[in-house]
Amino acid sequence: MSFTDKAKNKAQEMSGMAKERIGDVTDNERLRAEGASEQSTARAKQAGENMKQAGRDVKDAFEK
Repeated sequence: MSFTDKAKNKAQEMSGMAKERIGDVTDNERLRAEGASEQSTARAKQAGENMKQAGRDVKDAFEK
């Protein structure tokens, strides 16, 4: 996984946190839900990237 992928996922997660907090402060349920959704999406992407990397590591271990 590249550094840019990690950075994009983290930026999306942070954006989601900000939206969720702004939604809390302004009592805007739509914004709160949108922020939570963005955070979940970013975390899922990160988990998928981690699984791909683990698969590559296992493959590399067997090739040696």
